[in-house]
Amino acid sequence: MQDTGDTPDQASTADPANYPLPGVGPAISPERDEWDTASPAYISNPLLRQEVGKALIWVSVIGLVALAIYISQALLVIFAALVFASLVDGGSRLIGRYIGLPRPARIAMVLLGAIAFLIWLGYFAGQQVTEQAATLPAIVEAQLNELVSLARQNGMAVSLSDAQSMLDQVLSGVGTVTRAIGGIAGALGTTVIILVIGIYIALEPNLYERGVEWMAPRGERSELRKTLAQMAHTMRRLMAGRVVGMLFEGVFTWIALELFGVPMAALLGILTGLLAFIPNLGALISGILMAIVGFSVGVETGLAAIAVYFVVQTFDGYVVIPMIARKTVDLPPALVLGAQLIMGVLFGIIGLLLADPLLAMIKVALVRRSEANEVAQAAELARGTDIVSDT
Repeated sequence: MQDTGDTPDQASTADPANYPLPGVGPAISPERDEWDTASPAYISNPLLRQEVGKALIWVSVIGLVALAIYISQALLVIFAALVFASLVDGGSRLIGRYIGLPRPARIAMVLLGAIAFLIWLGYFAGQQVTEQAATLPAIVEAQLNELVSLARQNGMAVSLSDAQSMLDQVLSGVGTVTRAIGGIAGALGTTVIILVIGIYIALEPNLYERGVEWMAPRGERSELRKTLAQMAHTMRRLMAGRVVGMLFEGVFTWIALELFGVPMAALLGILTGLLAFIPNLGALISGILMAIVGFSVGVETGLAAIAVYFVVQTFDGYVVIPMIARKTVDLPPALVLGAQLIMGVLFGIIGLLLADPLLAMIKVALVRRSEANEVAQAAELARGTDIVSDT
């Protein structure tokens, strides 16, 4: 026998007889396989390995939630850009129904129209609104003093200092809302980011939709594409109804209050239109302000202001918004109020403004997931019925 210089283990390994199948490596004994797979991170118990996997999933979810909270302000800015993009996209689609222009040209028309409206509003109503805003706190305070005096005459123990404190809190809250709205528009950096991101998304929405789809597993992309399309449709409908409602409430409140001789009609109309972007709460605040200013002139004017408020809100809620939204977003008022409370406490005024659109998107995602699960269950049931019939 010729000495090849190999050890007995090497010779046995190199022997073709030790290969069980052609093209397969050397046979490895169970003992060597156990040693090769053993490591400090390896868990041999299958049940324990499964539980560790579940724990890692929960830790990952908690980490993602913590990260989302940490960068929540940036996420809200991005979501605000998506809301702005849906506004621009909706206007572009509306123009496209009547004018066959390229998409960039239609988007430019929407942006130029919005800028022209803001310039007109500031030029024609700016000075008048500024003068009226300066006298609003004095009128509200005078009405509060009269209300306290009337309550005391009827035997109610009402402290003027407590009422004044409540008034200061209310005026501070209203002032915070108006200042925050102006502060958001005046925060140049945030505004520029929202505008730039929103315009980019509005110009090429399909590009960003495909980017989101690529982050999902291949088998889930088709369902995700449908969900994103439904979200975009819902957001456009929601924002269309919101903008039309703001314009309707602001303009008709202004005109009606002017006809009934209510002071500061221009200011109240603009505040009503701006506050209409916040469902429920905005209408309540504007109604209180209209009633207070109306009663500062007289009982008849105050009742007229209340009548104007109810007529405008009723027509807007039951005619204008349903005609635009077509029941696309059917959100219970209590759910919207709860979301506004949570978002307002966590993120301030920007959370309050974005609570309704965010809640609508969450509802669309949940509804789409429920529909997909129902389809999968129906297919599984049909498959089981076919198997039983074949047997």
